[in-house]
Amino acid sequence: MTRVVVGVDGSRGAAAALRVAAEEAAQRGLPLRIVCAWEPPAATYVGEAFAPTADGFVEAEHHAEEVLRTALERVAVGVAVETEALAVEGSPAKVLIEQARDAVLLVVGSRGRGTAASLLLGSVSQKLSHHAPCPLVIVPTPDD
Repeated sequence: MTRVVVGVDGSRGAAAALRVAAEEAAQRGLPLRIVCAWEPPAATYVGEAFAPTADGFVEAEHHAEEVLRTALERVAVGVAVETEALAVEGSPAKVLIEQARDAVLLVVGSRGRGTAASLLLGSVSQKLSHHAPCPLVIVPTPDD
């Protein structure tokens, strides 16, 4: 089956990518797969060794599910397209490469929640530009 895949993380860049991906899916008559990769914060591993902490795995997954709920709401008020949403544990680039194996198009924002805001491409979009299994669209983050 072919589809359009979009990576989201709750950022403005991801919202722009979602709009582009939904329009592309509608124009092509294909379903849209919205993917939010999640990983627990590194502090989860350290904190658990010394004192009880909130389960970082559960918190990270819940955050991903909330990001997906918001993305589904945005698509629902936009174009009419068959949509599925997946929260997948793993590094964003690796997860998106796997999810796009049978896609006709992969769409991501140019920068998400990374800390190196001065870079032209975020680390995920840069990795995807080298390893995407299908055509890739990197949507610039809208200006303020």
